[in-house]
This record gives sequence, C-alpha cells and structure tokens, in this order.
Amino acid sequence: MTATLNRNGYIVNRKRIQRLMQVMGIEAVYPKPHLSGPDRQHSIFPYLLRNVAIERVNQVWGVDITYLRLHAGFAYLVAFIDWFSRYVLSFAVSTTLDHQFCIEALNEALLIAKPEISNSDQGAQFTSKPFVARLQEADVRISMDGRGRALDNVFTERLWWSVKYEDVYPHDYHTPRDAVLGLTDYFRFFNHERPHQSLRYHTPAEVFYGK
Repeated sequence: MTATLNRNGYIVNRKRIQRLMQVMGIEAVYPKPHLSGPDRQHSIFPYLLRNVAIERVNQVWGVDITYLRLHAGFAYLVAFIDWFSRYVLSFAVSTTLDHQFCIEALNEALLIAKPEISNSDQGAQFTSKPFVARLQEADVRISMDGRGRALDNVFTERLWWSVKYEDVYPHDYHTPRDAVLGLTDYFRFFNHERPHQSLRYHTPAEVFYGK
C-alpha cells in the first residue's frame, strides 16, 4: 500500500499507512490461524490419549482442518488419518468452515472402518451436535486436544506439510474442484505407493490392510 501511494505521488511512510489501516479496519484477505475455533455452546470431550501407546490399526483416528492456497483465493481441507498406519481414510474440501463437509468426510471414512477413538481439536466443526452425534451413533469414543497440545495431532500436521509442499503449492490449483481432483490422485499415491521409514518402508495401505 505504501509503495503504491508513493508511486502515485503521495509521500507517506509505512508506519503511517499501517496506523491508518488499523484505524479503518483494512487488512489483507487471507485464511486466519486457528481455523477450528471453539463454540462455547458445544460440548467439549476429555482428552483420552495421555500416555496411551498407539499399537494397532483403527485404535485412533485423527481429524483436522487446514487451508489450501488456490490460484485465486483459498479453500479448506479436512482429512481423517489412522494414526498407526498413517493411512488417509477420507478427505473433503469446502469454501466455508461449516460442519457439513467434516461430516461428509466422516461418513466416507466410516464406510472403510471404525476407530476405537476419534481425536480432534475443540473446534466448532468437531464439537457440533451433528458431528458428535454421528460418532456416537457409530459407537466411537471421542477425544479432544486441550490447549497447548498441538503436538498430539502430529501425524496430521506432517500430512498437511506433505500435501501443501508436494502437491498444492506446485500445482497451484485454480478452483476447489481442481484441488479435489488433484488431491484424490495425491492421497492415492500417499496411501498406496509411498513407503514410510516409520512403517519399516511399507506403505500406509499395506499396514492398514495388513498386506
């Protein structure tokens, strides 16, 4: 903003522009941190995984939301991952942060298997009545990270890093539909072709399905 004004003959410094932008409420449009904020009217469930060893497939699933930078704008991505095998069970993309696309991803994952525990943060999408009800209907125990426990979902965070730097950023998807098509191919590669050192160089699919 400062450079543009200076180029057009208005000699002002950055601090003045920054102060005026704050006064006027002008800011860049971009996805903010803490995408999954809590809703005080929703139920919060206790964290069930303190000192729990992850020893088998479908013992714990993690679910999380991240944003996707697109060519013109952004969208949101939710995914379910099996913590033991790193297998990505399902994903969904949305241009809004409502709970519906999270439920769609949950329903798709439950067509494959059922976890003993589903772990998430305390975001409004995951504490919403429809999302919680669907987990309870499937007889899945619900675990939620407390504040300051970001490392509990480390498997999903590592997945987000791979997704963005190996697929989303290089392909620079134009639309959410383009992102869905590309991510479908990427997750197929991630699950079925890429061996993981932590899995003794097996693929997530090999471990998840016991092959």
